[in-house]
Amino acid sequence: MKKTPFTDIHHSLGAKMQEFAGYDMPIEYTTGIINEHNTVVNGVGVFDVSHMGEFWIKGPQAHAFVQKVTSNDIAQIPVGKVQYTCFPNDKGGIVDDLLVYHYEPEKYLMVVNAANIEKDWNWCVKNNTEGAELQNASDNMSQLAIQGPKALPTLQKLTDIDLSKVPYYTFVTGKLAGIDNVIISNTGYTGCGGFELYFYPEYAQSIWKAVFEAGEEFGIKPIGLGARDTLRLEAGFPLYGNELDDTTSPLQAGLAWITKFTEGNNFISRPLLEEEKAKGVPRKLVGFEMVDKGIARHGYEIVNKEGEIIGTVTSGTIAPTTKKGIGFGYVKPEYTALGTPLFIRIRNKDIEAVVVKPPFRK
Repeated sequence: MKKTPFTDIHHSLGAKMQEFAGYDMPIEYTTGIINEHNTVVNGVGVFDVSHMGEFWIKGPQAHAFVQKVTSNDIAQIPVGKVQYTCFPNDKGGIVDDLLVYHYEPEKYLMVVNAANIEKDWNWCVKNNTEGAELQNASDNMSQLAIQGPKALPTLQKLTDIDLSKVPYYTFVTGKLAGIDNVIISNTGYTGCGGFELYFYPEYAQSIWKAVFEAGEEFGIKPIGLGARDTLRLEAGFPLYGNELDDTTSPLQAGLAWITKFTEGNNFISRPLLEEEKAKGVPRKLVGFEMVDKGIARHGYEIVNKEGEIIGTVTSGTIAPTTKKGIGFGYVKPEYTALGTPLFIRIRNKDIEAVVVKPPFRK
């Protein structure tokens, strides 16, 4: 398995480790997933997300290339802004979802999912008919996510940059913990606020140490991938491989807001997605809360009150914050209205749920 610059630290802290996307990653530490989840909701936690992929797109053709391969409209973000988007495939499905940073006038940074780095890179290279300069920097960038309401006061101790003036989905590049050229991004995958830091691997240990010293007064803790998943689900964020995949269109996944049919935005599969929008989607992603006791799991069948199969669960858990069973699933369009009763088939029993609008943690 691959290691991040923090892998030895995770082992030394007694983390439960597991292979994820080819990396030896922490699932939880000794305090457990629920404790880690609540630490981020109420205070501040640190995620090692150095396994994520990073691609630089440079040169005079960078804009045209990014506009073509992503579904959102890159023309809408000036330098210093971040955009959530996806790579549509040539059948209208999703190669991956990603963040795009407009770093300089002719320079963009794409941040892609760890499990899809090779697939995404090959897709970009294959479709680079514009001749943009592409660089796969995934092995030369480390990343920490400092998340929670105490993330800002923690990191503010380490930089002269006024982080209160870095709004959501914007970023700055500057000095942090004495290290130059750190990308400080007001983004995250928890719904709890905070920042993501990008830096060269040789500075990983010193930045980790500085962050934990700065956050000590706020009860800062390292957080594993287990709590990362419960946090993103409570926040209503999709996960590639669960809610999103090569057979799922962004319109079906509730991502019409990142699928911009604006003039000049001729992204891959635009005609297919325009046709789907006109005809209506055959299925749609919904959020649901359990009415009766039960935990929905990925792959469970969703049925109507007559017991007919109408869809499939993509993610589910007991929300640590609300203690309610929550989840996502794809269902037929006629079952998507808020308040619609659904039934999750759990061990041959149909357990009632109801369609709600995420996020599940208000």
